[in-house]
Amino acid sequence: MDKAERKRLAAAKTGMSSAAAMADPVAYLQRRVALFAKSLFFFFLGVNVLDAGLTGIFWIEGAIFFSPTRFATVAIVLIFGLIWWFARRPGHSEGMLRVLETLATVFICGIFSVFPLDDQGMGEISHLMIPFSNFAIAATLMVRAAVVPSTALRTFVIGVVCSVPLAVVAGYSYDVASPVAHIDRSTIGWTFSLVQGLLYAVVAAIISKIIFGLEAKVRAAMQLGQYTLEEKIGEGGMGAVYRARHALLRRPTAIKLLPPDKAGERAIARFEREVQQTSRLTHPNTVAIYDFGHTPDGVFYYAMEYIDGLSLDELVQLTGPLPPARVIHLLVQAAEALAEAHDIGLIHRDIKPANIALCQRGGVADVVKVVDFGLVKDIAAPADVRLSTTATITGTPLYLAPESLTDPDTVDGRTDLYALGAVGYYLLTGEPVFDGKTMVEVCGHHLHSVPESPSERLGSPIDDELEAIVLACLQKKAADRPADGHALRDELLACEAAGAWSRQDATSWWERNTDAINEFQVSRRSELSSQLSKHALTVAIGARTQ
Repeated sequence: MDKAERKRLAAAKTGMSSAAAMADPVAYLQRRVALFAKSLFFFFLGVNVLDAGLTGIFWIEGAIFFSPTRFATVAIVLIFGLIWWFARRPGHSEGMLRVLETLATVFICGIFSVFPLDDQGMGEISHLMIPFSNFAIAATLMVRAAVVPSTALRTFVIGVVCSVPLAVVAGYSYDVASPVAHIDRSTIGWTFSLVQGLLYAVVAAIISKIIFGLEAKVRAAMQLGQYTLEEKIGEGGMGAVYRARHALLRRPTAIKLLPPDKAGERAIARFEREVQQTSRLTHPNTVAIYDFGHTPDGVFYYAMEYIDGLSLDELVQLTGPLPPARVIHLLVQAAEALAEAHDIGLIHRDIKPANIALCQRGGVADVVKVVDFGLVKDIAAPADVRLSTTATITGTPLYLAPESLTDPDTVDGRTDLYALGAVGYYLLTGEPVFDGKTMVEVCGHHLHSVPESPSERLGSPIDDELEAIVLACLQKKAADRPADGHALRDELLACEAAGAWSRQDATSWWERNTDAINEFQVSRRSELSSQLSKHALTVAIGARTQ
């Protein structure tokens, strides 16, 4: 992986952790405290470099290059660097983080407050340090208000505490004549500094109120009944999918939302049908449905099993063509999942590598999960005029069975087996059965072209039995394909290579490729954007479950 790709993945991880951390207040606070320290570390590092450079270029008579003030500013940079490092380490409580950022802010501002007392470096012009101290304190307070989650009151109190010391010091170091004869000149100094400091505290409190209020609204929008949305992990024709966390069970969950711009009567009916049909399936190789409901403002959702792995499409991108034994292992699981669906009259109609996920479950690796039943057809149910349209082609062109193109109303379980055969072809060769420059060209191949055998496409021999099964699934006539998912499973298990891919083989592969799998997940989510999409922000608290 080149340097640019590593940077892109790192940026995506940062974005993802931001969305996920926001759902966890402690993790979010930790990240923001680290960002606060990081920002001021680089800010005051720059101030030090600029100060040292100007002192060297414009040498001021009587100046001491290594003055206590300069040592203090270097110490401040180091302190913020240590806080940045410490805050990034895991395991901190919210109380510890609050104490850390509060003490750091007060302590650093206290150091800036005594800068005017350092007259060793600049002779009799220590009062010139007061504007610098004001500037440094203001910068610290404003950065904290903008970065660290805090109530307006807490920010105001910290601002006042940080401003009072400079006002006291200014009363002793303000070296100017009072314009009012009967007022002591020190009174002018500390009064001016105190008022200025209070203004800083007020402005910082306003910033905190705005930022804290916005973050509270975002957290509320991310709360969907008992589920808290964390980050976007997928998107399809029937809605966006987010990783979420249940408030009580704390288990990772996937939430599918129907966007408001797609929430017409037909879309809602189809969305409801999708979850109702999928919830009837109980096979371990089918994604499990946990919950279904809608919010008071009409956003439909359902909660399902979260699959932390990769799709078969990503698997091939990662490894290239798979060995026959592993292909059999994966196809058998998918065939069993489809067999259950077909037995109760459900046809998936969109089987493709991207809709077959691979994960680990209960210590078992290479577990297949068939997902996204958004285009499912119940052949036993009467037609619903809200869901059907004339001459509609449903599915993904690269995996469409001929009858899906010529007579969509006649599709049955063998239509899914055609698509699963095309998936097997892709796993064996790393390429789709047919390709073309346009959808029409690809569809034409499915209707009329005889597929090249996987061994010819790959340029090397492949298990004869497996190749024959894959090509049988790709027959133009449904009657020439395996009768159903059960028959396909039995034929696959009868292959000589069946069982050669052991549990140990699968476990070893996942252990070797953990980092690569994580990078695929990061890349996938960066393309989808790690930030919650705008429609998710309209979700209200208190969703009702049906």
